[in-house]
Amino acid sequence: MMARGIEPLIVGRVIGEVVDIFNPSVKMVVTYNSSKQVSNGHEIMPNLIVSKPRVEIGGEDMRSAYTLIMVDPDAPSPSDPYLREHLHWIVTDIPGTTDISFGKEIVSYDTPKPVVGIHRYAFLLFKQIRGRQTVRAPSSRDCFNTRRFAAENGLDLPVAAVYFNAQRETAARRR
Repeated sequence: MMARGIEPLIVGRVIGEVVDIFNPSVKMVVTYNSSKQVSNGHEIMPNLIVSKPRVEIGGEDMRSAYTLIMVDPDAPSPSDPYLREHLHWIVTDIPGTTDISFGKEIVSYDTPKPVVGIHRYAFLLFKQIRGRQTVRAPSSRDCFNTRRFAAENGLDLPVAAVYFNAQRETAARRR
């Protein structure tokens, strides 16, 4: 059952390029504009992703704390992603069974602006092993490394992940 859940993340190379293979164990729902739910590999128009989405998470209980990371592994372009990964957002100390408004935003939401090609935007949810107030903001948004950041901040493998694609609206519709 769970294996099917991670298959699109493998096909989309989120598992591999951004994080290692993991077993999804927490439900996470990411919704833009109160109606556009993020589904793995689906395209969302840039005008719908201007403001930060609502992110609801399951989790064992209110005592568990989670960190949400949003990255673009295709910055500045999928054919030459030399800024991989561009960090778009970090919210920490999110209690289980709530939404991210209960967490602490340590890196503000940076609106995705895909200029060249089709970009992947990944939301990765980690359980905080060391408890609250333990995740520190990184020094830069560019050349962010989710694996290294997780290791430095006592985060294990992700417990949930989802990604969507976006490209410039005026662009010709090709990869």
